[in-house]
Amino acid sequence: AKGAKVVAISRDPERARSAVGANVELRKCDVLDREAVAELFAACAPFDILVSAATGGDRALGPFLQMDLQGFQNSFAKLWGYTNCVRLGSEHLKEDGCIVLVTGSPAKRAKQGQIALGAVGAAIESFVKTVAIELAPRRINAVSPGIIDTPMFGPDSSERTASVNKRTQGHAIPRAGRPEEIALGIVFAIENDFITGTTVEVDGGALLA
Repeated sequence: AKGAKVVAISRDPERARSAVGANVELRKCDVLDREAVAELFAACAPFDILVSAATGGDRALGPFLQMDLQGFQNSFAKLWGYTNCVRLGSEHLKEDGCIVLVTGSPAKRAKQGQIALGAVGAAIESFVKTVAIELAPRRINAVSPGIIDTPMFGPDSSERTASVNKRTQGHAIPRAGRPEEIALGIVFAIENDFITGTTVEVDGGALLA
C-alpha cells in the first residue's frame, strides 16, 4: 500500500479476506447500490485515491446473434457500478486526488465470443476520457489488463498456468500476466501527475498480436 491507509470493499468480505493484506480495512458494499456507496464514501471521506475493479454483475459470453439480450444488458452492470463510484466518490475526492478504473483488452481487440466484454470496456474507456474534463484538476485513468493468471481460470495449479499461458501464444510477451503486474500499472496511473483521461495497457503486447 506504500504507506497508504487502504479501505477495500466487497459484496462478500469474508471471501475476500484472504486476498487482501492484514493492514487493509475490509467493508461490505455492492457498487450497484447507490445508497450504500454514498454512505461508504461519506464514512471514508476525504480520500486521495479511488480504485475500482468491481465486475458489477454477470458477463455474457458467446456469439452475439445467439446471445440472450438480457444477459448482454446485464453485462453493463460493470459500467453502472463504475459510474456510481465516480459520481458519488468525486464528491469526497481531494483536489489533487485521482481515480483509476480497471477495464480489459477486449475493449480494443475484437474477439469472437467477447462482444459484451468489449462493448462494456470500450464504454468505460470512453467514459474516462470524457469525465476527465469535468473532474480536472483531479485525475481519472483506466488500466487495461490482458490475460492474467488468476482463480478466474480455476484453482491454483501448474495445469492452470499452462492452460492460461496457451491463450497468450503469439503475444509479444507470450505468457499470462500476474496480478502484481496489474497493481504496478495502477500505481503508475496513481503516481504520474501528468496523465489523465487515458488508458494504461498492461497486456503483454496483446494488442500487437
